[in-house]
Amino acid sequence: MSTTARETAPIVLSTFADAHDAYRSKDLRQALYDAGEVVMSGVLVNLHGQEHRDRRRVENRMFRREVFERYERELFPRVTDETLARYEAAGGVDLVHLGHELMLNLAALTAGIDRPLGTTEETGRLYDYNARFIEGATMVHATGDREALRTAVAQALEDWDAEFLAPSAARRRDLLAREAAGEEVDVPRDVLTTLLRHADELDLPWEVIRREVAFYLLAGAHTSATAFVRTIDHLLGWLEEHPEDAGAARTDALFVQRAVHETVRLNPSSPTGMRRALAPVTLRSGVEIPEGATVVIDLQALNRDPELFGPDAAEFRPHRTPPPGVAPFGLSFAAGMHVCIGQDLAAGVVARPGTDPDEHLFGLVTGAVQRMFRAGVRRDPGHPPQRDTATARPYWGTYPVLLGEGA
Repeated sequence: MSTTARETAPIVLSTFADAHDAYRSKDLRQALYDAGEVVMSGVLVNLHGQEHRDRRRVENRMFRREVFERYERELFPRVTDETLARYEAAGGVDLVHLGHELMLNLAALTAGIDRPLGTTEETGRLYDYNARFIEGATMVHATGDREALRTAVAQALEDWDAEFLAPSAARRRDLLAREAAGEEVDVPRDVLTTLLRHADELDLPWEVIRREVAFYLLAGAHTSATAFVRTIDHLLGWLEEHPEDAGAARTDALFVQRAVHETVRLNPSSPTGMRRALAPVTLRSGVEIPEGATVVIDLQALNRDPELFGPDAAEFRPHRTPPPGVAPFGLSFAAGMHVCIGQDLAAGVVARPGTDPDEHLFGLVTGAVQRMFRAGVRRDPGHPPQRDTATARPYWGTYPVLLGEGA
């Protein structure tokens, strides 16, 4: 890449059509996580071309409807109830902490991280490791000393591997060996098992498996946790002005799912996407992207385009109907070859007219949000929420809520 190409100002795409075109271009490579390579190097979302297709083909075997159905209808509700029990008894919780704890518990299931002790202390250690991984992945938005953070994340990966990942892998290798010998065993359907089963096929060194599982843990916990907190915040505000929907928040999962999709549209996990041009690219609109250029996809702007979503596009409207061909969450899950592999697991399948709720997949965030409204979630008037000042991303730092009677 030439110095001139590197110094060229980023090309910002702020229209839906240009962004959709860019996401589908084979010559525009993921660049959002370049600063966070300590935990993101070699993981699925950072791969390109044939290497990406090979990894995605293998991991897609886990992300199938029958697996999602088991998670959503059996495993997730049980874990959600267990996580919420002590907070319901206490009558309140910090929503940010709960979101990360709850989604970490769910993400550990899908990533394949066991907690054999089952203690609060053990879960706390996993929580702390994952918080480090999240800081590493989002380092481009960090406001502190990045080199010190990079060192801390690398050490956390080593320590987490020794305490959690290696023992989880040993248990799965044993199960896979027994299965190969013809024994009937219950082999988990998770990312770690999938990678171990196909490690030779993909030629995966242990360091890549480590980062891949860490990525699924942090992505499943972090992105779902922020969507969980933001959806509840939006719905609490909505219900203050539209009390007629209070019952729907507790009983109508389709309504709650629409609220999740609307929240994700307004608040994508990252406010921007980023790509780097491997070759000159010309979008259908005529926008020219030279080789080596950085492309910034302004998700906040294009997901709030009034021409697509109406004059109130910047407002939360859970009953909104998107135009044909546009997902209700906009491009927050990207598109093309890098569309989020966990989209349906987190946010469910987009409902169509006549959708049968008994056969529908709503996503883990929908289930968790609805469970909170059934628990009587409401803002704590004595302790208003506060923004997180440690990052440039628009996250809540604390969000105290009350639970139980009085809702």
